[in-house]
Amino acid sequence: MADTKNLSGSSEKLSDNLNGHVPYPGIPTTTDGAGSVVWAETHITQAACAYPITSSTTMGGGYGAAVSNGARNLWGDELMFLEPESEHSAAAACEGFAVAGGRVSNYTSGQGLILMHEVLYTISGKRLPVVFHIGSRALTSHSLNVHAGHDDVMSVSDSGWGILFGRTAQESGDLALITRRAAEDSRTPFFNVQDGFLTTHTVEDVLLCEPEMMKEFIGKPEDKLVNLFNPYNPVMTGVVQNQDSYMKGKIAQREYYSKVGDAVQNAMDEFYRLTGRRYQMLDTYRMEDAEYAIVGMGCMIETAKATVDYIRREEGIKVGVVHITCYRPFPSQEIVETLKHLRGFTVLERMDDPIAPNNPVTNDIKAAFADAYTGTPGFSAIDDIPTIFSGSAGLGSRDVRPGHFISIARNMVEDGPRFFVVGIKHDLALPMNGDPDVRPPGAFSMRGHSVGGFGSVTTNKVIATIAGDIFGKKVQAYPKYGSEKKGLPTTYYLTVADEPILTHCELNNVDFVPMNDINAFFTSNPLAGLQQGGTLFVQTNKSSPEDVWSNVPPKAKELIREKNLRVVAADGAKISREEAPVADLEVRMQGIVLLGIFLRVTPFAGDANLSDDDVMERSEQALRKYFGKRGEAVVQANMRCVRRGYEEAFEIPPEIIAQDITSPVLVPGAEITLFS
Repeated sequence: MADTKNLSGSSEKLSDNLNGHVPYPGIPTTTDGAGSVVWAETHITQAACAYPITSSTTMGGGYGAAVSNGARNLWGDELMFLEPESEHSAAAACEGFAVAGGRVSNYTSGQGLILMHEVLYTISGKRLPVVFHIGSRALTSHSLNVHAGHDDVMSVSDSGWGILFGRTAQESGDLALITRRAAEDSRTPFFNVQDGFLTTHTVEDVLLCEPEMMKEFIGKPEDKLVNLFNPYNPVMTGVVQNQDSYMKGKIAQREYYSKVGDAVQNAMDEFYRLTGRRYQMLDTYRMEDAEYAIVGMGCMIETAKATVDYIRREEGIKVGVVHITCYRPFPSQEIVETLKHLRGFTVLERMDDPIAPNNPVTNDIKAAFADAYTGTPGFSAIDDIPTIFSGSAGLGSRDVRPGHFISIARNMVEDGPRFFVVGIKHDLALPMNGDPDVRPPGAFSMRGHSVGGFGSVTTNKVIATIAGDIFGKKVQAYPKYGSEKKGLPTTYYLTVADEPILTHCELNNVDFVPMNDINAFFTSNPLAGLQQGGTLFVQTNKSSPEDVWSNVPPKAKELIREKNLRVVAADGAKISREEAPVADLEVRMQGIVLLGIFLRVTPFAGDANLSDDDVMERSEQALRKYFGKRGEAVVQANMRCVRRGYEEAFEIPPEIIAQDITSPVLVPGAEITLFS
């Protein structure tokens, strides 16, 4: 099992046996997990049949947009998109397309995946090598939640499909191709899974696969797929079988499934040869001398990777990380080989099944060790089993922080509870005593406070694009909002660094806080975690520094002075109203004003030796990436907003900040005359 300290899927993971030469190194850009999947699928498939559900909507929407624009795949086939009346019907439509020999895709999440369950069995039973892309989502049980959870995927893991999990936007796009290759080589359908919102909507720097690479790696549909409805080569499929036949056909399927594991690894090996990006059934980190390990799937395992270096350095605990990239077929022998030398390990899962003996991944791992311990053929013999701990974390996108992984490591060393939870207050919860900053050295982070519908989340993506594509930085940008979305508070995060950013959690240490919503002073603590000497932007309709400062709450004034913060202000709402080309953009475009303010107050343009004109020219390139499809008028209106934000933002002088001037509206008991 390869043990590497580099980010899985990065261009840095090159082996000596490639002699430094990679035929297809990738196209550098920025996109989210959904975008990386859409890039792959619109090049290699012929159609998508989908009824997209949050958080898979942007994947289906991206594919649908390509169809509307007349896109063709790499072999000249015009793409098709069918949206029937439900997820169940969408799965059935994919089945029909695949039966006829077509290469088809689907995008779904949560309840949508569960509604498909019946059809999933018939797709695998007919050996139809389709790929469904999942934005994994917590299932509606005691309440509705549209955010990340693995219980949807676990609920269909018995349906005969291969299942691969990605941690990042890079991995999600790469695994879209690997699952397709493995599916068609083994005639077995696959799920390509990424965490809903936490990966589907997180913008990162990625290397997109070149069209030529995809063409070589995947191959023409007609050369790889079988048309079961070909009247010139008729076969029976989907027939009725009774006592005399059904069991024969069911057990005969094992011949196909016995080859799936090799198909997955062969696809990963060929992908590595072409791109230099190495994937394995299990991805390990710092396991060469580990005494303990954290095992799991999805983006929280990236945060674990960032944290184990700190744990080893500060806690003296030799802990490593194992990510199960391939969940089905389950790599039982590899799991045992990787973990058998440990004192103990923790399996962390983004779900909870309290009525079962264990959560699903823990069950599978315990079964693998039981097989090895009892001498099952195919396993190396073991004399004992490490202590196995199990935890539930991150349900419904509950934040999983570095401090939680420190608690998990300590729990193993202290032989604490065998089952626990982290991230909430509960009798089963491990306490979190400390939460270190494990961002890369020199990282610059932003946490914005806005309102759904202000356009701030899109602006955050544009800023990430500029930082990645123009300034050449590593980036990570993601939003936090509820299913209510428009009109309610929204928080968004951005980190810019010179090294890969592994932390997939909310930012508690930031250098810049833009407040598009002044009410954040009263509904939250927007200054929490803002570093000494950091910058605060305040959206305001006040034009003088004195008026802006007087409307800052007294407690916030104290923190601003204590932390020696810069305070910058502008009226983005006014700029948006004056520049929006149509009425329905008057609110949304105030978010893009922040781009100009970001460029004004952050050091990146200066570090890159860019003039003001250079900055504006390159900003326009990024804006065209997001808004070019809406026409030149919209692009130029956005550019005017950016320029005005850049030019009209003003800083509150230190001498004003030193003054105690407070608006009467913030003084309890003050008499205020509204009309004279």
